[in-house]
Amino acid sequence: MREEKISNYVKLCMEWADKFMKMDQEELRRRVPELKDENGFLAITHFGRKFGISKKDGSIHSLDGQSEPDTTEQLNIYTLLGYAKEGAFFMEKWVPFAELRNARPFAPAYKIGETDVFSATFSGHAKELRHALLSLGGRELPQGDVGYEIKAFECMPMRFYFWDADEEFEAQGNILFDYSATDFNHIESAVSIADVGIKRLAELAGVPVRGKSFQMR
Repeated sequence: MREEKISNYVKLCMEWADKFMKMDQEELRRRVPELKDENGFLAITHFGRKFGISKKDGSIHSLDGQSEPDTTEQLNIYTLLGYAKEGAFFMEKWVPFAELRNARPFAPAYKIGETDVFSATFSGHAKELRHALLSLGGRELPQGDVGYEIKAFECMPMRFYFWDADEEFEAQGNILFDYSATDFNHIESAVSIADVGIKRLAELAGVPVRGKSFQMR
């Protein structure tokens, strides 16, 4: 019988699970206070979905009865646990991805894989996007045809702005982070966090993701 090949992302998740088991739990809870003890898991919410990190083996599982987390969702959680700085705080300074610390090298790929995908996915679907954002507890903002603030994690709010296509212009979207985002997670994780956000919104809106989306396997 041929042995099934394990993807590099699955291996990375397994490595992070081992790292989690070696973390000082008290220190971890100080850095990521949104973690909650729940039936042998540390529970955390990621774009409205409840997941749990097993205190037994460090693996991550769904706690909301929906599908198990994919590797992108898992790594977003693991890197939050690994990179969040003690004493990090929300700055109320909203910036696009390219203006986050150390983001410049990733900005061109981010535009193609995230903001362009966001714009294309919801072109002609502003109503569905609004519904999806509201279903995630979004707070409406005055800018854009659709503008809402939602939480990737409790410590990492994001702002999604969308202008639908008209006779002259194609649909345009933008995603803003608080400047503190890189105090809570790795800069490359900001890319995958935006990616999960777009896919989650598309799922809730009932529309397919369009464009060259970032994807882990």
